[in-house]
Amino acid sequence: MKQATLLSLLFFFCQNVFSQIAHEHVHDRAIHFPDLPGYRTLVCDFHQHTVFSDGSVWPDIRVGEALRDSVDAISLTEHLEYQPHKKDLPHPDRNRAYELAEKSARPYGLIVVKGAEITRRMPPGHCNAIFIEDANKLLIEDSLEVFKEAQRQGAFTFWNHPNWIAQYADGIARLTGFHKKLLAEGLLQGIEVVNDLTFSDEALQIALDYNLTIMGTSDIHGLVDWQYGIPEGGHRPVTLVFAKEKTAAAIKEGLQKRRTVVWFNNTLVGREEWLSPLIGASVSVEKSFYQGAAAIMEVHLKNDSDVEFILRNESGFGLHNGHGIVQLHPNTTTKIEVKTLEQLEAFTLKFRVLNAVTAPRANPVLEMEVFK
Repeated sequence: MKQATLLSLLFFFCQNVFSQIAHEHVHDRAIHFPDLPGYRTLVCDFHQHTVFSDGSVWPDIRVGEALRDSVDAISLTEHLEYQPHKKDLPHPDRNRAYELAEKSARPYGLIVVKGAEITRRMPPGHCNAIFIEDANKLLIEDSLEVFKEAQRQGAFTFWNHPNWIAQYADGIARLTGFHKKLLAEGLLQGIEVVNDLTFSDEALQIALDYNLTIMGTSDIHGLVDWQYGIPEGGHRPVTLVFAKEKTAAAIKEGLQKRRTVVWFNNTLVGREEWLSPLIGASVSVEKSFYQGAAAIMEVHLKNDSDVEFILRNESGFGLHNGHGIVQLHPNTTTKIEVKTLEQLEAFTLKFRVLNAVTAPRANPVLEMEVFK
């Protein structure tokens, strides 16, 4: 009896330890960004695949991955026309992956948006229609009519991987006459500047020139953990949507109003009007003071985000403990020492954010007021 009791206690102890390790792992990988005034910052991945097109997993795996990453909304955008698993998994209903995922996600508050991937040769290439009503009604042969049907269903439609080398061998995203027609008729609202492991300067410029929503997605087919090295500290690419509340309708409104920033490979990409406020909400002066009578101000910078910010000092003041490049580790506080030459009541710190992009080869500036 005593031996059985000891074994039971040992089992209970091990179970608690492993449970705690699992909990900490989930917490460590959770994607975190601060909210903006008047908006919630929602983490979204609107381009994913399962065995219901050319992916490798069942829909509930996509739900489980999203929950572990603290993603707020996903869409399983199965290829409408490309069905390589149909001999092993025949299904006449193109909504089936959504139905399975939505049921699996329902108890956890994860928003699953109904979507599909319109899969055509160039032009127009591949495009995602999300917030649709019925994917089956998008099985239309005519390439223009399928976009019109998506519009009739109230879809938000965006161009996938416009830099895909299978369609543009040079990896340069460029508009065709067909894409311009879609834009002219209001049938295309967004464009992926980030898809999977690739980033496109040209797609970003197209978004800025044609007032399209800036999108970033995983386009995951296998496992998120393997593709992005999440156990080793990596992260999936996501679209941050600034929504008025956590609902599908609010997310759709945020996408339509182009309130997005993309997070990719520890880099933020977005319009200045949304990217700069996000950086400003992420980085703040926690405390500051002079070291005795010296003209060296000790400044503690708090980073309330998952980005490891890389900053170049452009303040006009040198740094006593660095050479001008400052790294702010995620979700922690970093100390810098500023040589102000004399003790000042207040001054402005100015940094160029090197791993944030507002346009091709353009980085935003972060300014913070520091007080004695």
